[in-house]
Amino acid sequence: MDVLTIAGLVLAFVSIIGGSILKGSGVKALLGAAAFVIVVLGTFAAIFVQTPLGTFLRAMKIVSWIFKPPSMNPAATIEKIVEWSNTARKQGLLGLESAVEVEKDEFMKKGLQALVDGGEPDAIRNLLEIELEVREHADTAAAKVFEGMGIYSPTLGIIGAVMGLMAVMQNLNDPSKLGHGIAAAFIATIYGIGLANLFFLPMAAKLKSVVHGQTQVRQMCIEGIISIAQGENPRNIEAKLKSYLHH
Repeated sequence: MDVLTIAGLVLAFVSIIGGSILKGSGVKALLGAAAFVIVVLGTFAAIFVQTPLGTFLRAMKIVSWIFKPPSMNPAATIEKIVEWSNTARKQGLLGLESAVEVEKDEFMKKGLQALVDGGEPDAIRNLLEIELEVREHADTAAAKVFEGMGIYSPTLGIIGAVMGLMAVMQNLNDPSKLGHGIAAAFIATIYGIGLANLFFLPMAAKLKSVVHGQTQVRQMCIEGIISIAQGENPRNIEAKLKSYLHH
């Protein structure tokens, strides 16, 4: 569980609600059904137009990564690859067949299977790099869905504010409604800017960071598997892969 994400979300709510209370506006001042409809539904409408269905569904699937990123343990992965290297050195590449059966990570399993099948190092690298590129592209595009929402929501907040002010202008003959009407008009601006800067854009940045971390570990896996295919010494493989831990 990502503690910083939880702490950040809690602080986001505290900053907005607490700030409203300290300013004397109160919590009720932040509530506005019309603003919610314009900003939130409008933001989703815009992102629906922009995004292919598959990408949007992928974004909804990986949003949980901001709370619990996929388990990626580079040190344990290096240990596993070195173990494979020792097995290949002693028993040959066919000795890794049992490792293929128990490997749970689909990416590493594909590379290990290609290794057992006797693929050439360049062919294995090409296979895994294509797989890596496709995965990274799909996940990055999914993360950008939230980035897009962070771009659209402030603009829709301004639209909501303008629409609110238009309603106020229609009631200029009743001064008692002006203050409340103007305050309500700016709720949409708060929703738009707040959602963008406290939720959507940070979520996109966090997801991109997770995707980048996954890519680095998979690049390390590619180097390890290729090194085994080339018959490198296990100690040299371990030293090479540990250099990835410093990035």
